[in-house]
Amino acid sequence: MQQWFDNYSVSHQNKTNQKIHLFCVPIIYFSIVGLLMCIPPSFLKDILNEDVPLLENWAVLISVLVLLFYLRLDLLVFVQMLLFSLFCLLTNFALQKAFNLRNFSLVLFSLGWIGQFYGHKIEGKKPSFVEDVQFLLIGPAWVFKKLFGHRYKN
Repeated sequence: MQQWFDNYSVSHQNKTNQKIHLFCVPIIYFSIVGLLMCIPPSFLKDILNEDVPLLENWAVLISVLVLLFYLRLDLLVFVQMLLFSLFCLLTNFALQKAFNLRNFSLVLFSLGWIGQFYGHKIEGKKPSFVEDVQFLLIGPAWVFKKLFGHRYKN
């Protein structure tokens, strides 16, 4: 895990870029969960054969796969991302009753990426995911590391 964070940190040295990432990365993650919730769940409903609104959506399925990625790397990262993913799932589930979730998520997603690219312009370096798409999943874990300051073992 530390190696992933070390590699990710190479393109995140500027303090302003780091602050932008602390705000924008969770917004992007949250908005992706919202967008996934908007995909029609017909295939999942056929598998479940029951009406379980929170479980019969693509956001839950993709979240499970993403969480397996984190579990493979580090238990603490997995727990943090599990809690954050549950927050995202439950909050988006509640928001879809009050808002047009697709449009709301698209706006958040766009604003988050505008912030990210602005931060990298300040940094003067390309985003890490240009080199390896897995860095898109390292970003949220890196945010938790920055916020809570814990250390990871190799």
